[in-house]
This record gives sequence, structure tokens and C-alpha cells, in this order.
Amino acid sequence: MTGDMITATLVLIPATLAQVAWVWWTTRRIETMSLVTLGLVVLLGGATVIFQDGAFIQWKPTIVNWLFAAAFLISPFFGGKTLIQRMMGHAMQLPQVVWKRLNFGWILFFIFMGAANLYVFSYFSEETWVNFKLFGMLGLTLVFVIAQGVYLAKHIQPTTSDTEKTE
Repeated sequence: MTGDMITATLVLIPATLAQVAWVWWTTRRIETMSLVTLGLVVLLGGATVIFQDGAFIQWKPTIVNWLFAAAFLISPFFGGKTLIQRMMGHAMQLPQVVWKRLNFGWILFFIFMGAANLYVFSYFSEETWVNFKLFGMLGLTLVFVIAQGVYLAKHIQPTTSDTEKTE
């Protein structure tokens, strides 16, 4: 199945380049993590093709997830806000302790997802890894986001515009 992995990687590299180019062309802005992902796709995808070894591209989800975990971990040290608060703070008001818990949840989630990817590609077949990457990681992310939504529903504080609407 390694031939299929090489072929898929040969499609992935230009597709990722095209996606980033499209985002730049339409918005004139590219998120840092999109550039990191592009760099990893080109670097690890290139190594996959050159060395004819799918393990290089299989490392990408682990590295990306662990980089996300690191970003969430260090974000409070730069400006005092958690990364989740920076991303969602404009849309909702939460107590600081809740922002910290959410951020910590995302750190644990990304560490777990990186480790799960590493485990699956190390101990199972390439076909199993592909299915896990496509369906398992998506399913786990969906479950996590739903659980986070349930947690948030208990803690969201109404904004001033919400209270004005009810009066």
C-alpha cells in the first residue's frame, strides 16, 4: 500500500499549495498554522516521495497536533490571555477560570491526538492508519467539540447586547 501513500502524497503537496494560494488570493492573509502545515506537508511529503517511505507523512498529524498543544500552552505568557480566549473572546464572555480550563482541555486534546496518531501508525497497518486519520481523528474531534459545547453552555455569561434584547 506504500505506493498508494506515495501517490496520495504527490496529490497532497500541490493541493495544499493551491489551498494556501487560494486563501492568500481571496483574503490577502494566511494564518500562521496554515503556513506551518504547508511547510510540514512540503517537508515531510517531499521526504515521503524521495525516500519512498510513508512514515514521513504519517508523522505530520502528530507534529501538527503537538505544535497546536504548544501554542495553546505558551499563549498565556504573551499578553496574558489563553489562545482559546483570543479566538473566541469576542463572541462570548466567560470567567477567567473557565477560559483556562478550556485552554487546558485543548492542550490535553491535542497531546492525545498526536499520541493516538503516533500509536496507530506505529502499531497498525497503513490502511488502518488512513482510516483512523480520516474517520477516527474527525470523530474524536467532533466528540471533543460537542463536549466542549456542553461545558460552555453551563458557563456562558450574557453579553450586554444580549441583556438589552431581553429588556
